[in-house]
Amino acid sequence: MKLGIVGLPNVGKSTLFNALTGGGAESANYPFCTIEPNVGIVAVPDRRLDFLAKMYNPEKYTPAVIEFVDIAGLVKGASQGEGLGNKFLSNIREVDAIVHVVRCFEDDNIIHVDGNVNSLRDLETINLELIFSDIEMVERRIDRTKKAMKGDRTLASELALFEKLHAFLSDGHCAREMEMDETELSYLSDTPLLTLKPVIYVANVAEDEAASEPVGNKNYDALKEQAAREHSQILPVCAQLEAEIAELDGEDRAMFLEDLGIEESGLDRLIKASYSLLGLISYLTGGPQEVRAWTITKGTKAPGAAGKIHSDFERGFIRAEIIAFDDLERLGSVSAVRDAGLYRSEGKEYVMKDGDVVLFRFNV
Repeated sequence: MKLGIVGLPNVGKSTLFNALTGGGAESANYPFCTIEPNVGIVAVPDRRLDFLAKMYNPEKYTPAVIEFVDIAGLVKGASQGEGLGNKFLSNIREVDAIVHVVRCFEDDNIIHVDGNVNSLRDLETINLELIFSDIEMVERRIDRTKKAMKGDRTLASELALFEKLHAFLSDGHCAREMEMDETELSYLSDTPLLTLKPVIYVANVAEDEAASEPVGNKNYDALKEQAAREHSQILPVCAQLEAEIAELDGEDRAMFLEDLGIEESGLDRLIKASYSLLGLISYLTGGPQEVRAWTITKGTKAPGAAGKIHSDFERGFIRAEIIAFDDLERLGSVSAVRDAGLYRSEGKEYVMKDGDVVLFRFNV
């Protein structure tokens, strides 16, 4: 899973990236301090994997990971190459989803590229540049489809979809806001639209607003309403505070969060939201050699999940021996789960569930 962190210059992108990855990305009070994208791999926190590690004391502990990319700040005119526009747009095409950081705090000491804080204007600046880029791509697709139609009249419905989408984008809407059925979405499979990518809006709020839903923050409220219209997620996070939390060890971190009245760090919430956004779940494998979390798409059947480990597992799949993690945690051991009759054998049609602890049987 590859997520691109985007936003206007000086909104807290690189600070958030550093908090996530400890990557040491340059974070300075001037535009375009990030030119080449910084890339960091982040382990996904998973207490279930920690439980298995205590049970097996394995030689190797392998969590699921997310790749975060800190992409250069964007300004108006990027779709025409202004600022680092072309570089920004090419980098964002390569990610699975967008983490869009929007500044929702006031601080006269931190320069804003447009002179003052306005979350909706900042959001629209980036969205419009992505929309302009998509309009160009859709126009090229319409031209190609019209030419191809001279010899293939079955393309009429495809053309109708792209003309409808062109009008929708031209009205200032992102492609992800448009209602489309599976057939229409299939027409877009080879057209990598930027505004079709799923988005999490990270509202970068002041430290005293980080413990709960910001009350009375007009910039946050406006951003939340827009996210709802787009069917996108929004998370209030104080990037600077998260950077401080990230520097602490586990026990100190827990005490610090408790003192602040925060149940879960913003970064943990962001990782969970990313999984939900992309429809991903994890299943677990465990033993003395290794405990490991494997990321799969929700709805994956057992053979496909086995194939994540090795293609031979899928090709020669016999069965999946499965324990629900909650049962394992409650009863304390595999033998106790067996004795309770909760150790299951599942076949090829079994749809994997989040937290399944699995042993695959196969033969090739």
